Amino acid sequence: MPIEIPTLLNNSKNKIIQLRLQNNKTIRGILQDFDLHQNIVLDNVEDISDVEVIKLGKILLRGNTIISISIPED
Repeated sequence: MPIEIPTLLNNSKNKIIQLRLQNNKTIRGILQDFDLHQNIVLDNVEDISDVEVIKLGKILLRGNTIISISIPED
């Protein structure tokens, strides 16, 4: 049986995740929290879309802007 998204995210709290966004940006940061709409709070966020990495700090990302979530394997 496949693992549900909330379970995956819950198991990834305080770990680095990578997100692909609708605006063609890719960011990574430490997952702090999320809600049922998959709004996500990340800390130590970096925009890694271009050659130059841009530090963004702590952000709240609306779930409807996320295309994909990459979660590192343990």
